[in-house]
Amino acid sequence: MILFTKLFLAHIIGDFLLQPKRWVIQKEKKKIASGFLYLHILIHFLIIILLLWDFNYWKIALVIALSHYVIDLFKIYITPLFKNKSIPFFIDQFLHMAVLYICGYYGNVLGHTVSLIQQINWPLLTAIVFVTYPAAILVSILLEGMSNQINLDHKSLPNAGKYIGIIERLFVLTFIIMGRWEAIGLLITAKSVFRFNDLKESNNRKLTEYILIGTLISFGIAILTGIIYNY
Repeated sequence: MILFTKLFLAHIIGDFLLQPKRWVIQKEKKKIASGFLYLHILIHFLIIILLLWDFNYWKIALVIALSHYVIDLFKIYITPLFKNKSIPFFIDQFLHMAVLYICGYYGNVLGHTVSLIQQINWPLLTAIVFVTYPAAILVSILLEGMSNQINLDHKSLPNAGKYIGIIERLFVLTFIIMGRWEAIGLLITAKSVFRFNDLKESNNRKLTEYILIGTLISFGIAILTGIIYNY
C-alpha cells in the first residue's frame, strides 16, 4: 500500500505540479520531437527515485517512466481524433493508474485485486449509482408534463441542470450516510441563494414552482436512498 501511495504521489507531482501548460502545448504541437516530453519523463523517473529513497527500486522507476512515455505519446496522437478533449485525458490517466497499480503490487497483483473486489460495499455502490443518472432520468420523467409549460428566456449550459442534480444528490447521500442531516439544510440554503437572482429577474411563477418541485423531488430521492441504505 505504501509503495503504491508513493508512486501515486510521484505521478501527481510529475503530471500536474511540475508540468507547465506551455509544456503540454509544445508536446501537442511537436509530438515525438518535443524536448519537453523527454524532460517530463525524466522528471517522473527522478521523483519516483526520490520518494522511494531506495535505488533498489530503479527498475520500477524505469518501467513507469518508459510506460509513461508510451502512454503520453499515445495520448498526443489520439487527442485530435476526439471533439471532447477530456476523453483522451481520462484514458491517459486510467492507463497511468493501471501501470502504477501493477508496479505497486507486483508479485501479488491478482491476489490484491481479488481482495479489493471482495471488499466492495455493493449496497453503497448501488446507492451511489442510483442517485446519479437513473435518478436524473426519474426526475425528468416526473417533471416531463411540467417542463413543456416552461418558457426559458435565458441561455444555460448544456445539461447543467442534470449535472447539478447529480452532484447535489451525491452530497445528500453522503451527508445521510455520515449522519450529518444539518448539512442537507445548508445545501438547500446554498442552492436557494444561487437560484434567487435568476428567479427574481425572470419573475416567472411557473419557473419558480418548477425548480422548487424538481429540487424537492431530487432531494427526496437522495434522502430516501440514504435511509434505505442505512437501515
